[in-house]
Amino acid sequence: MASKAKSKKKKSKNKKSQQQKPKLSKAQLKAKQRQFAKDVKALIATLIPTAIVAAIVGAALFAVKDEKLAIAGGGGIFVFVMCYKYPRYGLWGFLAYMPFSGTITYWVGGGNALFQLAKDGFYIPALIAMYQEWKRKRLPMIVPKGIKQPLFILLGFCLLTLLCVNGFQQLDPEPGDQPIPMGILGLKVFLGYVPLITCAYYHIRDKRDLLFLTRMTLVLAIICCLLGIVQYQFLVSGRCQGTDHLSGDDLFKATLDAKCLVGGALVYSPSQNMIRLPGTFVAPWQWAWFLIANAFFTFASAFSDPSARWRITGLVGMGLVFVNAVISGQRIALALVPTVTVILLVLTGQVTNLKRFIPIAGGLGLLLGVAMVANPELVQERVDSFVGRWQASPPTDFIADQFGHSTGGQKGIFGKGLGRATNSARMFGETRLIETYYPKLIYEVGPVGTLAFLGFVTAITFTAFKTYRSVKDPSLRSFGASFWVFILILSYNTYYYPLDVDPVAVYYWYFAGVIYKLPDIEKQERKRLREAGELDEDE
Repeated sequence: MASKAKSKKKKSKNKKSQQQKPKLSKAQLKAKQRQFAKDVKALIATLIPTAIVAAIVGAALFAVKDEKLAIAGGGGIFVFVMCYKYPRYGLWGFLAYMPFSGTITYWVGGGNALFQLAKDGFYIPALIAMYQEWKRKRLPMIVPKGIKQPLFILLGFCLLTLLCVNGFQQLDPEPGDQPIPMGILGLKVFLGYVPLITCAYYHIRDKRDLLFLTRMTLVLAIICCLLGIVQYQFLVSGRCQGTDHLSGDDLFKATLDAKCLVGGALVYSPSQNMIRLPGTFVAPWQWAWFLIANAFFTFASAFSDPSARWRITGLVGMGLVFVNAVISGQRIALALVPTVTVILLVLTGQVTNLKRFIPIAGGLGLLLGVAMVANPELVQERVDSFVGRWQASPPTDFIADQFGHSTGGQKGIFGKGLGRATNSARMFGETRLIETYYPKLIYEVGPVGTLAFLGFVTAITFTAFKTYRSVKDPSLRSFGASFWVFILILSYNTYYYPLDVDPVAVYYWYFAGVIYKLPDIEKQERKRLREAGELDEDE
């Protein structure tokens, strides 16, 4: 009875404090207005000259070449300057741009290579500006300290590979090979987004920022999934032609000529039971991993958001991710999206939280049940395709075969050189296609470099686990658990190479930094609640 009375007292205290919003004095209001006017003036002072320069450059490039280069050049200058001046907004822009990068690359840029680099136009200037701020304020550059030594060991092996392997190859290169530029680009792809750990730690300042991040990620996932469904409907209805009218091997090859509504290359040959859709991305496999990543993020919002409205939105997001995993034709998404959801329920402990689990499980079951009843043949086709592929070529055999190819012919301990199995580095010479992550690392940086990377991601996984487990706030702890399971699975996944491609390569490092920020956010919230009288001093 005493505990019930105490909880009722707390609830009434919370309602009172919510009703009594702190009023600003006249002096505080004037200071706020002055600061706002100053910020607007600074924005205009940057915006207008940058827009003029961007317009001049764009016009010159249009006159020399075409409108695509004009958009890339002028737009690139504008984005670079604004992201440098306002790095916080630059990072938000970077995260928001990622899911639509494939669509912009092919529907606006016509596949121009400059548009494929556009995401770094947000990331690099924001990173430079934030680094200068950390240096000026003498803030730690690597957060937390527990990952510092493993990171330096990994960087050391990578630099040795760059010098001893790529460097020696540069002395007597094959015709058309540029081993040093290839190695630099390979290193950028491999570890270029690691600074996002620190960026995220300082970017997310409080609980408001955290909720903005999770809700923005959820909304982006819903928009992309809806576009994915419309893309599928366009193909089914014949509004987009697909690839079913082609013959021979072309029936089974993804092609840009068949692109539909959003995204890039696709295969749509239902007569051959061959469908691979790209959603809003460049290629189908990127879309598959976007869906897998959002299985984690939509789950986090559905179970962890303090607002009931956003939890329902998270449930809708989960349903849309499941639907797209089926219609996309990507077997890896069809297998991992439900598997990930079950793993999350167990490892985050939500399966025992009946108050949340039963309504969400019921709602999701109803959504998926309606979808399955409406399209039973489609679901059966996808399941049969998955089972048939597994029986014909089990993933375990495929991974073992990839390890065999990577280790065969290895000389020394530093591998074949950075970038030698990186698809985007093929502009600098011959590269090898290796479709699994750790065999790719063995091929490029050798067994020792691969062990160094394993040590680094293990340090991240362990420190992230300790960090989120130290949080007591139920909502923050639940968010942390979902993000940590994402880090855990991606750290040791060797099927395909999601840590080398967008958007998972960005999400992995960024959300690791978010986990490290959770204890600070909890301290801020407890302090705010004490000051508002919602929490006793001894709590």
